[in-house]
Amino acid sequence: MNKKNFRKFNNIKGANINTNLYAPEEHERKKAKLTSFFLSDKYTPLTEKQLQVVLDVDKDSYNLLNLILSELEQEGLVFVDDSKRYVISNSKGMLKCVYQAKTRSFGFGVCESEYEEDIYIPMEHSLSAMDKDVILVKVLETVQTGDSRTGKVIKILKRNTKKVIGRFIKSTNFGFVQPIDSKIQDIYISKKNDSKAKDGDMVQVEIVKYANGKSKAEGKITEVVRPENLTNIEVTALYKAHGLDLKQKFNELIQKELENVPEIVTGEEIVGRVDKRAENIYTIDSYDAMDLDDAICVKKINENKYILSVFIADVSHYVKDGTNIDKEAIARATSVYIPGTVIPMLPKKLSNGICSLNAGIDRLALSIDISFDKNGNVLENHIYKSVINVKKKMTYENVYKVLLGEDTEVLEEYKDYIQDIFLMKELAQILNNKRIEEGSINFDIPETKVVLDENKNVVDIKPYEINIANNIIEEFMLAANMAIAERFYFLQAPFIYRIHEKPDEDKLRGLNELISNYGKKLKGLKNIHPKTLSNILDEISDEESKAVISRLMLRTLKLAKYNHECVGHFGLAAKYYCHFTSPIRRYPDLFIHRVISDYLENNYLLDENKANRYFKQAEKYSIISSDMEKEATKIERDFDDLYKAMFMKPKVGKTYSAVISSITSFGMFVKLDNTVEGLVSFESMSDDYYIFDEKKYRLIGEKKGKIYKIGDKVKVKLARVDVRLKQIDFSII
Repeated sequence: MNKKNFRKFNNIKGANINTNLYAPEEHERKKAKLTSFFLSDKYTPLTEKQLQVVLDVDKDSYNLLNLILSELEQEGLVFVDDSKRYVISNSKGMLKCVYQAKTRSFGFGVCESEYEEDIYIPMEHSLSAMDKDVILVKVLETVQTGDSRTGKVIKILKRNTKKVIGRFIKSTNFGFVQPIDSKIQDIYISKKNDSKAKDGDMVQVEIVKYANGKSKAEGKITEVVRPENLTNIEVTALYKAHGLDLKQKFNELIQKELENVPEIVTGEEIVGRVDKRAENIYTIDSYDAMDLDDAICVKKINENKYILSVFIADVSHYVKDGTNIDKEAIARATSVYIPGTVIPMLPKKLSNGICSLNAGIDRLALSIDISFDKNGNVLENHIYKSVINVKKKMTYENVYKVLLGEDTEVLEEYKDYIQDIFLMKELAQILNNKRIEEGSINFDIPETKVVLDENKNVVDIKPYEINIANNIIEEFMLAANMAIAERFYFLQAPFIYRIHEKPDEDKLRGLNELISNYGKKLKGLKNIHPKTLSNILDEISDEESKAVISRLMLRTLKLAKYNHECVGHFGLAAKYYCHFTSPIRRYPDLFIHRVISDYLENNYLLDENKANRYFKQAEKYSIISSDMEKEATKIERDFDDLYKAMFMKPKVGKTYSAVISSITSFGMFVKLDNTVEGLVSFESMSDDYYIFDEKKYRLIGEKKGKIYKIGDKVKVKLARVDVRLKQIDFSII
């Protein structure tokens, strides 16, 4: 490439000054020039010395060139190949990814573009990358593993694991730490770096040297983990491993801002709001809920008209754009719920205080009234700001008892509200029927409830009970979310939507293979409608078979996420959908509250500059919120898995009834009635040699012809529990 196309590197002002002293703007200008040079169509790979010649870099600027080249490597624009030449990263099948470790043996490169498939990376090609490292991957076109492309890590651009929690194993002259995250290899600890930790201690390790494929990572013990309750050492360690201890408190800048947050609603704040304090407004939540962000009121005007009023805590009134509280809320994006505690998105003074719709206290709300006919069709809706005073904090458990009409004590407590409760049920059933008619899919998959005692020791694992009271609130919140999304979509407002894209055709073909085991088949795969899936579930009367097929369908569908563009929600069969109803615990809800409030306060005319800022924020916050939601889900599952292992550990040797929940190339997973899941490995199935049928996901005995498929009932014995690895193994009886 002719150096005239780039100009002389030295000609950029400031090139000869010391690299520690040059102005940042000059550095950025030079970096931009070099980036343009690399991205030119005429660029061919050059070594650093060749670059110095081509760019006419003098000796005084060598350090600066080297610094910028290092930065561009870190950013993934270029990498150095085996011939020491700088090659453009997006050439030759190179992709910048984030490494997602699955086990110690393999992981995936998750690409920046959502349209790029994840890349399977076996351990021998991983360069010892760790979970969340930013990596540069070369796709190996000739190698295929299942449905995934296979790749090789060329360079680790950024390490994102600095500290690790694990158990210290000590020997005479050195030691090593077994991380509680089973995806991380053991870390070598020299005697001088063991901080006199004892054998078996749970410790925090700072990595001082990363593994390179030839040698283990080396670390320095910085802390011995000492829980208040020694029986919960594993829980405390996992808590620290996810950095949750750092999120329990909010920084001093936030504490300072909280001093200006009022304890009660003032007269000034009520001005201009619709006064709904005389209305019969209720919250319905779990008995121990402290952050109450939604309340409802239902009226029946005549035989063909119902009015549902949904009142959501007006969090954006207290959390202003650009404040330190808001910046921290963006970074967290969601509250994290783990057994026995919550890591909140907002400080308790807001989440449990002034924003929480506590009964008998004036509270500010962002509200929507929706009118429905007797068939659940929306007649009209009205969005407004209000002041409310909740009449009764109801619980799911007690509302259910009222509907059953069997508990005299609860009936007495709720006697003034019984008529309203039955009206809620009436409207919720109408809305549910309407949703099902339009194709919304109801997946009946129980979540896990971990029961702890007063010392936070696990005493039971069971399915989380969902009853009609939960369903009432779900229907009302869905209705509000859909109405809000539709209104602001047609306003072309800057917004964050909750989207769920259509499933891939290939995945649907795979699902067809699986459900053919149950005599079912999907049609119209190229442009499938959610009602097609919903109808399959409706046709199944056996609840266990329905639960199995629900899980199979759920695995086929894409994950729901946040997006600044409205593309609909497949699972709900909804053209317009958003999250509006939980601004205390989800940032997208808080963000759209801020947008809605601005529209309301400005007669639905938004300043162009503010609108442009909101459009940029919507795109940015959608990505952050989707990522943090995945992280929160992972953390919550980790804790559930740990508590399950701790609960089952003393029960090794006991027998259980189970259902086959998944079949793999190395065995099958079985699920107990209490939601505990574990592996039955091929090694433990000694009655025959089993062949994995990867199309129909079943096992076939080579000699006896016995078939195991997903959904089959089996008797199992608990064979092994490894609490550290959170692994549970069963054997077939």
